[in-house]
Amino acid sequence: MITGIVPLYKPRGMTSFDCVSKIRHIIGQKRVGHSGTLDPNVDGVLPICLGHATKVVDYLMQSGKVYQGTITLGFSTTTEDLDGEIVNSNFDFMPIPDAKIDQTLNSFLGQSIQIPPMFSAVKVNGKRLYEYARAGEQVERPKRQIEVKQFVRLNSSSYDNTSRTQTFSFEVRCGKGTYIRTLATDLGRKLGVPAVMSKLTRIQSGGFNLADTVTFDDLDHAVNAHKLDKIIFPISYALKGFKTIILTDEQWNRVKHGGFLSIDEVACEDEMIVLKYSNIDRALYYKNEQENNYKPKKMFDLD
Repeated sequence: MITGIVPLYKPRGMTSFDCVSKIRHIIGQKRVGHSGTLDPNVDGVLPICLGHATKVVDYLMQSGKVYQGTITLGFSTTTEDLDGEIVNSNFDFMPIPDAKIDQTLNSFLGQSIQIPPMFSAVKVNGKRLYEYARAGEQVERPKRQIEVKQFVRLNSSSYDNTSRTQTFSFEVRCGKGTYIRTLATDLGRKLGVPAVMSKLTRIQSGGFNLADTVTFDDLDHAVNAHKLDKIIFPISYALKGFKTIILTDEQWNRVKHGGFLSIDEVACEDEMIVLKYSNIDRALYYKNEQENNYKPKKMFDLD
């Protein structure tokens, strides 16, 4: 089984699941997963986990994400992006000064509560919200806490006299679970003008940026040339925030059978440690203070 992380460039027009399915076909392996859904009309960085690396998706997502895109003022849609139907418009507003836009962008910094859009993959009672939306059904959406670390305008906003809309580019740095579409519509609400996210690219995720990404063609060529190891990253990339312990033969024999390691023999006080043997990440262990040892949190390659 192939294990590792592929920093995929997801093109527009594909769902995240489409990407997973295509990679399964390319590498001939079922155990493949992504680390954070990207909408079909969004392109950019989508880390894909192969084999045992599917167990470290949560740790990849902890590093946060960075997006660049555009917001258009003047109308809003059912999907909060350009895929939906217009549900509200105001083409008679006075162009908003950039200084006021900046001030409003700053008001989103920090932690806040966000309600995900109806056209999203969030599950309620076992069904995706977009399934309810397509059926014309309304359902109470779960509130979630998000964190926005940066939300800035990247250029001078422009007003289009023909469409009577105002558009500007932005960059946002945020934690997992944040819907950028909803940030755009909430921004418009604060400005008193309907708004929509008119373009979006994820430029960073899981510690990878656009320069790190590979395309489906890159992946296909690497597989055919038997050079897949040249473009995938090891599990350790997702666990680089934890201390690594090199196991002895005796310790490895215990670990591969789910055995514990005492705090004294590990000579470490960290809450979590990565265990490596024969230059391969084998497990993630957590500290159990009460029993004075380290126990398995995640088990990887035990062969």
